[in-house]
Amino acid sequence: MKLTNFLLVILLVTTTSLVSQTIEVDSLHRPRNYHIQVNQFQGYPDSNEDIIFLGNSITAGTNWNELLGLPNARNRGISGDTTFGILERLDEVIEGEPSKVFILIGINDIARNYPDELIISNYEKIISRIKEGSPNTEVFIQSILPVNNTFTRYKNHYNKDEHILAINKELKNLSKTYDVNFIDIHPHFLDKENRLSRKFTEEGLHLNAHAYKNWAKILKPYLN
Repeated sequence: MKLTNFLLVILLVTTTSLVSQTIEVDSLHRPRNYHIQVNQFQGYPDSNEDIIFLGNSITAGTNWNELLGLPNARNRGISGDTTFGILERLDEVIEGEPSKVFILIGINDIARNYPDELIISNYEKIISRIKEGSPNTEVFIQSILPVNNTFTRYKNHYNKDEHILAINKELKNLSKTYDVNFIDIHPHFLDKENRLSRKFTEEGLHLNAHAYKNWAKILKPYLN
């Protein structure tokens, strides 16, 4: 094969690969009840004393004001949400210029095979938007929690541990770059095999009441 033909083949393979990666990322995907919940959030009053918990079903799965004993804690978790969904609804989160925002998002991005670099890029946009739109808000990035692949219910979320660890490492670096807080909650939920401990979950992804109590203890120093 001539060198020019060989280079052309390489170019075509590379281009095809890049196109396929772009097609696989459905940035417009939203959970079924996404818009209903966003409309509800938009109807709630805002205050600059609010403490916002922003994320997916893992955030949505508890009553934060009762768990933490904070009447100004606000749950902005939507089951199935991704970093793209957070970006779409971020204006509602920051319009009241809340006191603090605790972010935990990304496991659904990983389950949908979004590239790690894209997830981090979206995180950068989220942080930048908050700092620009609500400069007095204190931002807390929380590391993505582990999963447990000995269960069978959420197969798309399991066996992605290397992505979780890689993204968490980059989130820590990102937090330093943008001068925001990083809370590494991931290690606090691991078993001896470095999986989400069975004492914290019933199906390997979502958290039980014991897990939320554990999470609350981790967050307590950041809530004063």
